[in-house]
Amino acid sequence: MVAKRPQVTIYTDGSADPNPGPGGYGVVLLSGERRKELSGGFRATTNNRMEIMAAICGLEALKNPSDVTLYSDSRYVVDSISKGWAEKWRANGWMRTKKEPAVNPDLWERLLVARERHNVDFRWVRGHAGNPGNERADRLATEAGKLRNLRIDEGYESAEAGSSPQQMLRASGGSLTKMTEPGQPCANCGTPVERRVPKRKKLKPNQHYYFEWYLYCPGCKKQYMVESAKRFVEQAPLQ
Repeated sequence: MVAKRPQVTIYTDGSADPNPGPGGYGVVLLSGERRKELSGGFRATTNNRMEIMAAICGLEALKNPSDVTLYSDSRYVVDSISKGWAEKWRANGWMRTKKEPAVNPDLWERLLVARERHNVDFRWVRGHAGNPGNERADRLATEAGKLRNLRIDEGYESAEAGSSPQQMLRASGGSLTKMTEPGQPCANCGTPVERRVPKRKKLKPNQHYYFEWYLYCPGCKKQYMVESAKRFVEQAPLQ
């Protein structure tokens, strides 16, 4: 007999005041009679990053695969996941379009990974409309952003310093890993990874390297940037 998955309801919210500026996230988890609250803050971040972080922390807090209904007042979070936008950005090397990189790739990567263990229904709820779960998550987020000695949001501060999406992933513990060869099992799903060659793009003036190839998981679509594939150039390679 297959064990029934736990039924979990999660309310999430994030804030930054000013935006960008100090910010925090808040999470309320409900399962039967059990209730758990989570929160945290960062010294410099954005409202959108904290909205994503709240969803990440809520899902990562679950010890067992669960059936989850996750409520967020962020259309940015709900639509990016439920409409498949974040998965598309990841499949395209964290590019929204051929010329425009995706924003917050480090957190989207982490959220997509956290979602994989569960059945998650992302639902939008109107903020500040009297919903008890949403209102409590909002208070937790606001209070967390006002604490002293807040943590560093590595992904945000790396982006502010001009880092590429790959560098942001690396700074936050993302997909730049010790994976080195085709055929190795994906760290997420175990599917053997494949070697792929990215479409060559013109580098930024202050960027002096590119990745000649990368490893790709056809199972979960995760990408691994490999140090041995990094190539340094004096100027951007031709398109």
